[in-house]
Amino acid sequence: MFAQFRVVSDFMKLSALQKFILGQAYGKEKRINRSRFYRFYNGRQKPPKGEDKVKIVTKSIERLIDKGLMVGFGQRTKYKWYIKDVQLTAPGRRLAKKMMGEQTQLPFKK
Repeated sequence: MFAQFRVVSDFMKLSALQKFILGQAYGKEKRINRSRFYRFYNGRQKPPKGEDKVKIVTKSIERLIDKGLMVGFGQRTKYKWYIKDVQLTAPGRRLAKKMMGEQTQLPFKK
């Protein structure tokens, strides 16, 4: 009878792309078009090809939605969802705000 809620923990593991998505989504706009998230690959040495980029960003967005940090808007077909826009939830805004205060990691060569 009790509803289960996913608790957003401080030690939640997020990829660099997921952190970038949260950072881009945190702002004045409510809904953000997913095309903004492809900027993550600008300036990279070997960015993935076009179709692979779409799959990677889609999977990252779906995982953020599964964690309860985002809500996706789009079209549903008989077989799958097509996410066009996303919006942060309250826990997602809290985590994004907390991430803005953290120091970023420098790209040292190993």
